Amino acid sequence: MPKEAQPTQQFVDIEEIKDGVLILKNGGLRKVLMVSGINFELKSEEEQNVITYAYQNFLNALDFSVQIVIHSRKMNIDGYLEKLRERENLETNELLKNQISEYLEFVKSFVETNAVMAKTFFVIVPYNPIVIPGGGAKLLSFLGVGAKKKTAPLEQTLEQKMAQLNQRTEEVINGLSQIGLRVVALNDEELIELFYNLYNPQTIERKELKIAHG
Repeated sequence: MPKEAQPTQQFVDIEEIKDGVLILKNGGLRKVLMVSGINFELKSEEEQNVITYAYQNFLNALDFSVQIVIHSRKMNIDGYLEKLRERENLETNELLKNQISEYLEFVKSFVETNAVMAKTFFVIVPYNPIVIPGGGAKLLSFLGVGAKKKTAPLEQTLEQKMAQLNQRTEEVINGLSQIGLRVVALNDEELIELFYNLYNPQTIERKELKIAHG
């Protein structure tokens, strides 16, 4: 008999999402920042050097690890095509109506033969429980997995860990802002939507994540 399918939650290290923070099963915390991109190739050589130098300074200034994630996915343009159809139906000028119809057919045929990809950039800011090594055991890894049994976490309240994470987050946001990047920390709803879409890539997304609120 085939094995019974295991729930997805079993393979996800997230215990809870609270106040825009991922609380992991091992007690670690993660903050997810969405970051805008820069078209580096269109910059002048001088601008490229300034950006590179600023990014180097940003990384050197950090005394903790961060994870940079580039998420690529095929864009869903069904909503855009539907708006074009509505505009076509409302148009009374026959010339404009025909132009909209031709453009709609062009877009449909183009995406059928060429995958239109969207890239989203994230920076993950971590805070792991402070552990006291024992018996030669190593500290928790960045992901907080595989810790030896002989390590004892230092007693910290959730508020204390949150404060440490928020301090790191502000440091990362300030550093990236100096490079000219826009940074937004995802809230609870956006984090849930992000992970839902990551684990259900074939599902039509409920809405697009925005780099800035309002």
